[in-house]
Amino acid sequence: MNNKYMQSYSFEFYLKIYPITFLNRSDLEKGDKVLLPSIVLQKLSASDIKGPIIFELTNTNSKKVSHCGVMDFTADEGCAYLPRWMIENLGINEGEILRFNYASLEKGNYVRLQPQSDDFLEISNPKAVLEAKLRYFTCLTKSDIIAIEYNNKIYWINILEVKPGIAISIIDTDIDVDFAIPVINKKINTQNLINEDGLKDVGVESSEIQIHSDDSSSIEKEGTGKSFGGKGHFNK
Repeated sequence: MNNKYMQSYSFEFYLKIYPITFLNRSDLEKGDKVLLPSIVLQKLSASDIKGPIIFELTNTNSKKVSHCGVMDFTADEGCAYLPRWMIENLGINEGEILRFNYASLEKGNYVRLQPQSDDFLEISNPKAVLEAKLRYFTCLTKSDIIAIEYNNKIYWINILEVKPGIAISIIDTDIDVDFAIPVINKKINTQNLINEDGLKDVGVESSEIQIHSDDSSSIEKEGTGKSFGGKGHFNK
């Protein structure tokens, strides 16, 4: 099924958004994991969801849509804590309301990326860097601009295309990656996302990267004896 995503379980809620650095969790800036309140875990535990746990995020004012994984359920009641880059990408301000919907995404097999500056392709092995850094991500959404940190520098990368659909899970999967010509010396503007399907591929051509989960952080799923992995899936 090549739809935007497959959604077999209806679960929608609204939370106030704050940067994850408010909780001194700057380590979570390097991926797409968010912190949610415990009530969300309780509702998930009462369902038959087996994972991965992915939510569609919607800015109800701008209609900008993205997706995220979950690190844990320790956020304050009524609040969610997101990486700063994700808040900027969604165009939402601190304390504003964001809509969450549970989403079941297909595993991806292709992504086309556009670095926002040419210095990313000057890295000695951008394929290896991506392979390592994308392990901190649960999913990718077309038109998102994600942040990749390497050697104490942030590189902004536009997701021009994903397959299948417009959002994919990248947990434990092999993905073909193409690079489009970088946007050179242009200031990032997430309100005017780029969509240049006709660009030539440069740098790494049709490379394949392997993304594997790193479940070093987990939280017990109440009443089931299973643990909730930091990559957004349940482990036996």
